[in-house]
Amino acid sequence: MTRRLVVLASGSGTNLQALIDAVEAGRLGAEVTRVIVNRRGAQARRRARQAGIPEECRLLGPYLQSAPDRVAARRRYDADLAGAVAAGQPDLVVLAGWMHLLSTVFLDRFPERVVNLHPALPGTFPGANAIEDTWTAYRAGVIASAGVMVHYVVDEGVDDGPVIAAEEVPILQEDTIHTLTERIHRVEHRLLVDSVATLLEGH
Repeated sequence: MTRRLVVLASGSGTNLQALIDAVEAGRLGAEVTRVIVNRRGAQARRRARQAGIPEECRLLGPYLQSAPDRVAARRRYDADLAGAVAAGQPDLVVLAGWMHLLSTVFLDRFPERVVNLHPALPGTFPGANAIEDTWTAYRAGVIASAGVMVHYVVDEGVDDGPVIAAEEVPILQEDTIHTLTERIHRVEHRLLVDSVATLLEGH
């Protein structure tokens, strides 16, 4: 039976593309049934359309504008987002560059089925600027390598769920932040596909 993935993305969608390519090449026994973005200009939408995958954009802004209570608005957004994700009947929900913290309203709908990709090693550099923070720490002599991890999202913490896989990315003497970023992205693409494949085999 083909496993089903729903992918949430906010940006260029290169990690989504890695999943699409792995499916098309037969390296991942799954189907991406739905792609949801939260930014109108997210290139992930174009990648989904090119692959014939249903896609949609769900913006948080209208929810925040329609209610004075930001917490209530976020929870209502997450409840509606969970409904849209559930329509794809996912075996796994993959956060591939999704820049939005998910509340338990969402996560409780998909226990042990939400996974996130983060460009840092476990316990280091949480948040949206992980690569920049890694580079700054390297330049300050605090660290000698970067990394990538895939982890479960089980609560509202930032990039701190149970680790599924992690890989160190050496920082070379001749690196710039741009060359390091490119190498981190290459590891992200591989580690995400491998991790998803392993998880689906276990389901």
